[in-house]
Amino acid sequence: MAVEWLLVGYVLLTQLVVISILCGRWPIFRGTIVEKIHHFINIGAYDYFLRFAVTVFGSRARDVILSVEHYCCDQPNPTLQILYLAIFGVIYVLLAKSSFVYIPGHYVSGVHRYTSLLGVGVGVLLFLLTSFSDPGTIKAENVSEYLSAYPYDNIIYTEKECSTCKIPRPARSKHCHICDRCVARFDHHCGWMNNCIGEKNTRYFLAFLLWHSFLCLYGAVGLGLILSGELKEQRVIYLLTVYYRVENSFYCLSPHVMQWLLASYNTQVLLMVFLAFVSFLLAGFFGYNAHLCLTNTTTNETFKWQEYISWRRKLNEAKASSAALKASICAMNGEGKPPESKWKVFFRESPLKNVVVKDNIYDQGVFHNLLEIMCPLSGRASFMPKKSK
Repeated sequence: MAVEWLLVGYVLLTQLVVISILCGRWPIFRGTIVEKIHHFINIGAYDYFLRFAVTVFGSRARDVILSVEHYCCDQPNPTLQILYLAIFGVIYVLLAKSSFVYIPGHYVSGVHRYTSLLGVGVGVLLFLLTSFSDPGTIKAENVSEYLSAYPYDNIIYTEKECSTCKIPRPARSKHCHICDRCVARFDHHCGWMNNCIGEKNTRYFLAFLLWHSFLCLYGAVGLGLILSGELKEQRVIYLLTVYYRVENSFYCLSPHVMQWLLASYNTQVLLMVFLAFVSFLLAGFFGYNAHLCLTNTTTNETFKWQEYISWRRKLNEAKASSAALKASICAMNGEGKPPESKWKVFFRESPLKNVVVKDNIYDQGVFHNLLEIMCPLSGRASFMPKKSK
């Protein structure tokens, strides 16, 4: 049983590390071990590695590492795209070699050999669409149309010029320093796609997340059905209860069944756990991005709103403190108003409780927000004629 528990510990540790890498900055994990692991992996470990390289190999090693970092993080490159295709291909080959021999099975029909290949093909197609489609590049030829399509809210977006492109910067746009272009309705730059996610390809990105989440879930459920079929065909439960006198209950049978599965089908079990975990992560990421789309907000704008709301709260606190100080000074000089009744003071709302409202003028309701994602403004008839002028 030691090997089985070691595998379980390995899976749990892997899940903790993956969650820390992907979700360590989420507010829900603030102050927890997940945030600490995220900080160590993204900042601490790299800093220690850089110091170690300089100590052992000298300053030239640091220059090489920094140049590699610049190539991977500060300019377009296909590294993560190749890594995605490699991971995707290796997992499918492993799944096919280890599990297709059991198809058709007791619970799985032979059609799943072809539907799995079709699912992988659709996944790769969505990946290519997201990676190589135009995210909504703003140029001098179309900047006036984007200025009309996305008005300034004068809160998080004000009229200004892009210092790099030397053209007016429409609201909701941003200049991506990696792609070196202004992108309309900029959401974020995705290293896995080697492309920005913007006005024109957000729909492909959402479809990519949703499809891969279902594809991983499909693989995990399919493997579970294959293992269940093998469990039934080999009459494992019958052998355990009749010949080994194991009590016929879930609590008593589950350790023996798990031991048998890990001993006979360890590849399938590990693939099933991995696919289920990745499906869970992708579903969470899709849910987050779907929420942004339903409220017509981008990832870039969430950070802008956080900064704005934080600034307004500090400003309100400063005003409240100033008013309280002024009132206390007036009271000391005998210039204050007559004291209010205790009941009025008790029920009066504190100035520090003033809620800063997120006034998102781009949120036009769920239907119009979804329509803007599925049919981008730059592809509509009202936008197109202006381009020809």
